Amino acid sequence: MNALRHVCVVNNSGIKPAVLNISHGGCRRRALYTIIPYPQQPVSYKFMGVTIKSAEEIEKMRVAGRLAADVLRMVESHVEPGVTTQDLNDICHDFMVNQQSVVPAPLNYRGFPRSICTSVNHVVCHGIPAEKKLKNGDIINIDITVIKDGYHGDTSRMFQVGKPSIQGQRISRIAYECMKIGIEMIKPGIRLGDIGHAIQNHAEKNNCSVVREYCGHGIGKVFHEDPQVLHYGKPGTGLMLEPGMTFTIEPMINLGKRHVKLLPDEWTVVTKDHSLSAQWEHTNLVTESGFEVLTLHPDYGL
Repeated sequence: MNALRHVCVVNNSGIKPAVLNISHGGCRRRALYTIIPYPQQPVSYKFMGVTIKSAEEIEKMRVAGRLAADVLRMVESHVEPGVTTQDLNDICHDFMVNQQSVVPAPLNYRGFPRSICTSVNHVVCHGIPAEKKLKNGDIINIDITVIKDGYHGDTSRMFQVGKPSIQGQRISRIAYECMKIGIEMIKPGIRLGDIGHAIQNHAEKNNCSVVREYCGHGIGKVFHEDPQVLHYGKPGTGLMLEPGMTFTIEPMINLGKRHVKLLPDEWTVVTKDHSLSAQWEHTNLVTESGFEVLTLHPDYGL
């Protein structure tokens, strides 16, 4: 099913009642953002409800983005065999609250019980930090979102635990390449379907698959807002980008089949076939001539 036959419903207090009505019977409770089938609709600016950020808002998002990136940079040295994901959560929480003076956005968001998401091996997204220890060869995605002066910065990246496995390295690399390809296409006039198609094409030509139930999203004062950023699609379809739009690109790429399932905790999403999954994420701004990555750390390239 192509991107125009889906609406991505985000569960947050900023959604318009009409969108909430669309979600009835289709949206998984507590899922941060999920896609549900919807009859064919022309994509328009009014329908999507996208906000164009002012110069003042963009500067606040730059600050939030840099702070989120700093958390990922800080926690890197702590990702090692024997550490628990709860340890990583506590380290990040302390850094965010006591050193950065920011709010960890995931904590208590729609009932989420931790300050970060930690998704290990076949966990696709929204993994809840717990007492299970990381072991040599694991891969882990750490997802950080901070709120500073009312604005969000959202980013995630993959880490290799101890001596990396060949398969772990491969899926992490392909997922990174997918994100990079998508980001580098951002500019005024391009459509989201073009970006989704390019991401999907790169994943599938490497014999991997793109998760379709979860997507990127607009971001600003609201954690998850329009537009919905599908990581698959058809060229020439979807919302046309304009300067001042801000959104994440965060493809979830599986080494096996694309199908996923939601665990009984109603947050953790895993691959159905238990294949490895990887994800990288940045918050991005559409500029007059291209893009700016708002969560880029100076120690890392795109």
